[in-house]
Amino acid sequence: MAILMDHLISWMIAVPFLGIVILAFVRDEELIRRIAFGTTIVGVFLSLILWKEFDSTQQGMQFVERVEWMPTFNIQYAVGVDGISILLVILTALLCPLCILCSWTGITTRVRAFLSLILLVEGAMIVVFTALDLFLFFMLWELTMIPMYFMIILWGGPNRIAAGLKFVLYSLTGSLLLLVGILGVYLNGGHTYDLLVLTEQTYSSSAQFWLFLAFFMAFAIKMPMFPFHTWLPDAHSEAPTAGSVILAGVLLKMGGYGFLRFCLPMFPEASANFAPYILWLSVTAIIYGGYLALAQSDLKKLVAYSSVSHMGFVTLGIFVFNSQGIQGAVLQMFNHGITTAALFISVGLLYDRTHSRAISDYGGLHKPMPRFAALFFLFSVASFGLPGTCNFIGEFLVLVGTSYINFAMVLISMGGIILAAAYMLWMLQRVVLGDAKTEAAKMLPDLSERELATLIPLAILVLCIGLYPGPLIELMDASVINLIQQTTGM
Repeated sequence: MAILMDHLISWMIAVPFLGIVILAFVRDEELIRRIAFGTTIVGVFLSLILWKEFDSTQQGMQFVERVEWMPTFNIQYAVGVDGISILLVILTALLCPLCILCSWTGITTRVRAFLSLILLVEGAMIVVFTALDLFLFFMLWELTMIPMYFMIILWGGPNRIAAGLKFVLYSLTGSLLLLVGILGVYLNGGHTYDLLVLTEQTYSSSAQFWLFLAFFMAFAIKMPMFPFHTWLPDAHSEAPTAGSVILAGVLLKMGGYGFLRFCLPMFPEASANFAPYILWLSVTAIIYGGYLALAQSDLKKLVAYSSVSHMGFVTLGIFVFNSQGIQGAVLQMFNHGITTAALFISVGLLYDRTHSRAISDYGGLHKPMPRFAALFFLFSVASFGLPGTCNFIGEFLVLVGTSYINFAMVLISMGGIILAAAYMLWMLQRVVLGDAKTEAAKMLPDLSERELATLIPLAILVLCIGLYPGPLIELMDASVINLIQQTTGM
């Protein structure tokens, strides 16, 4: 047990990669699915141990592990978590088994390769959210792009090649900017890649300006912020269900995490100077994403554009530089991962039955699929922040934090919430209520036990966090206060 606790994060990283090795020697497809699922369940178990043993009163990094990797270049294998990153590690671990469950019957070709890619993403994402060495961070940041690209082009829709290439081109552009920023920090921060050391360094105003710009552009593309979002709807609409869940649930959070881990503490002066522009871009994204979602006839694209709007709340909360805003932003990242994953899984379950994502092909699903209708309703109202569901508390805290800076932004952002309610309720009316548009829609089978096992954990989280968010807020509180002190000097 002591070995497990001393190297808990390394075990969480190693387990998915060990699972890939085991899958390489297994030929039976059903056994491959069971082994991959079991591997991700071990990851969930380890993430719960991490949560249980985490001391939420401490501000610094915990479970830190350091091993010299390339001493000549001062590169280490260094990992650790604080109250911000632990939530994203837990989110990653929770979503991966659900990705495997929702792909159980939907993926019938190259099953081993597909499940290996999910495990590869899981291991790489945990490194990204725990890395304390910038070289290690960049390597695994790059690695996360590869599984998503292959998921899109090998198991995606009819326009998968174009969508995959667009995803890679945008990602590579962001990665190059990130590499420039990391090299700039290395040269200006004492020739080290140690994140904790670099955070304590003081950079000149000119260096902060250019380094912040490089990091910001990289993270804005990944998030994606308006106007760097155009790759997202295409990638979502063509990716298989599990790919969309990973993309929206976890990969988009890399951008928000980057702002919190790098931009704010390293470049406080530049962050403050750029903040007014970023805040207005965030407000624009909230309205723009909601407006475009309202115009969609494709279920997946509707959910994809809603992500642009929700990510606007995240950047809005981050760059108000107060505890309410940043806590709301971190909660919004966690909660968006849950609700959007649930919506994409729900849309995927419909697509598996009808091979259509057109809203006009459905209607009246409350009759043949009452269990699906109930869960889909819950996830939809949670997406626009109905009180009592998880998204409400995150958006509420962001708006409270923003009210201290500019109340006009609060009023405009509330318009985005109204738009979200409009497009979600209108979508529910056309898909779940009314009469079925086709004879096939009248005879669709309701959720199976496996499908219920995929969606019910997300429904429980939606309600539990919405009604009692205290444990998550307490988990991040000390780390958020520490981040604000680093950024504002107060």
